[in-house]
Amino acid sequence: MRVGQGGAQGLGGGLLVAGTTSDAGKSVVTAGICRWLAREGVSVAPFKAQNMSLNSYVTREGAEIGRAQAMQAAAARVEPSALMNPVLLKPGGDRSSQVVLLGRPVGELSARGYHEGRQETLLGTVTDCLEQLRRTHDAVVCEGAGSPAEINLRRTDIVNMGLARAARLPVVVVGDIDRGGVFASFFGTTALLSPEDQELVAGYLVNKFRGDVSLLEPGLAMLRSLTGRATFGVLPFRHGLGIDEEDGLRVSLRGAVRESVVAPPHGSDVLRVAVAAVPLMSNFTDVDALAAEPGVVVRFVDRPEELADADLVVLPGTRATVRALAWLRERGLAGALARRAAEGRPVLGICGGFQALGTRIEDEVESRQGVVDGLGLLPVRVRFAAEKTLARPVGEALGERVEGYEIHHGVAQVEGGDEPFLDGCRVGAVWGTHWHGSLESDGFRRAFLRQVAAAAGRDFVPAPDTSFGRLREEQLDLLGDLIAEHADTDALLRLIEKGVPVGLPFVPPGAP
Repeated sequence: MRVGQGGAQGLGGGLLVAGTTSDAGKSVVTAGICRWLAREGVSVAPFKAQNMSLNSYVTREGAEIGRAQAMQAAAARVEPSALMNPVLLKPGGDRSSQVVLLGRPVGELSARGYHEGRQETLLGTVTDCLEQLRRTHDAVVCEGAGSPAEINLRRTDIVNMGLARAARLPVVVVGDIDRGGVFASFFGTTALLSPEDQELVAGYLVNKFRGDVSLLEPGLAMLRSLTGRATFGVLPFRHGLGIDEEDGLRVSLRGAVRESVVAPPHGSDVLRVAVAAVPLMSNFTDVDALAAEPGVVVRFVDRPEELADADLVVLPGTRATVRALAWLRERGLAGALARRAAEGRPVLGICGGFQALGTRIEDEVESRQGVVDGLGLLPVRVRFAAEKTLARPVGEALGERVEGYEIHHGVAQVEGGDEPFLDGCRVGAVWGTHWHGSLESDGFRRAFLRQVAAAAGRDFVPAPDTSFGRLREEQLDLLGDLIAEHADTDALLRLIEKGVPVGLPFVPPGAP
């Protein structure tokens, strides 16, 4: 099926999924539309002009993009590309963010500096990337950010109505009815847009509805009479339907496992995993693969007493390793980790967590605090380099093939240890590596969990048939089902094919 938009010769169709608020469900709906279109034989790609997230991913060409866009690419059954997320903002300290442009870091900017200078200049780059995707795909499903009615930021907007105006994209606004006030949110979002922006808002999509849809229909009819716009579907509430988070502490596959029928553990024991909720935690999606295992219980912790019954403690990645070290010491977690190591109880450090486990950190790049003592649990010295390492390594550990990805400024010098562990090392029951995503390799994850269970003295046996990749595909199919079964797919396809409907009425008062 080849779709094209309203006379734009050589370009595939397009659609922008906006939201009444952050976390309204834009990422999930975008992924669902991508999977639905892919199953219909449409060559589709996701796109998010500007993303703010500490959860990122490395593409095969070595570019860093938001993990949500990588999962949306998986939903679309295409390879992730820097074109799909040209601007990534990674929050840091002092109200600043690292700006990643076309997959490469280009500097740190304050929020004011970004919105008052750099952002507007990026619109051309963003629209060029979108055009490239539309020339090579039948359709591109774009995701907005926050709300399109953030009128304080409209002048410099490149991800919501600014992008829609530049590319003449029809806009569908998603609202989370589970929060309440969805009709007011739809109406208010529309009424706060300028007449030119309102011309692009084609209609609405209700997300996370519980109950009898017929009870909602009078409100939907009134919304149409007030705005002149249709509602393109009412998506029911479903537990565990998420993709890799941009921010927050929800673990996507853990949600799916916890809130569905879970197979019992294969042994007589469960494994309890405690993840230290360090400041500016990044790529905490690493523990999704652990949570997907039957009999593995994952929780985030911030107090030393919460480590007492944990069979494994994970120190995850962070955008601020030195700050995380200070936090661990202030909270008393550093001492608890040292006692665990002395007792031979398992600890795993990943990326920034691995760096924190070392003996010394030289940081003139991230925190600019110079030499800082690490926790001293691994014989590793770390020096922060100005250039970020972005890689997709493949290797072997515990007798199993492992794939991962690296995103870090810290360069580790391993000076000993009982044995190598990916690019890091192991000492006793303490492991450390820069590799994100390694636990998604099924054979390696099982081998690692067997070692953890042995060190913890637990009668835990990893399930022999848990496939993290298959679970992720099943989840993406569920998102596609949600769109196929509960959205007006004919209307959505018309928007993608034909573009912005003509004659949409203005909803006063509007913005200047």
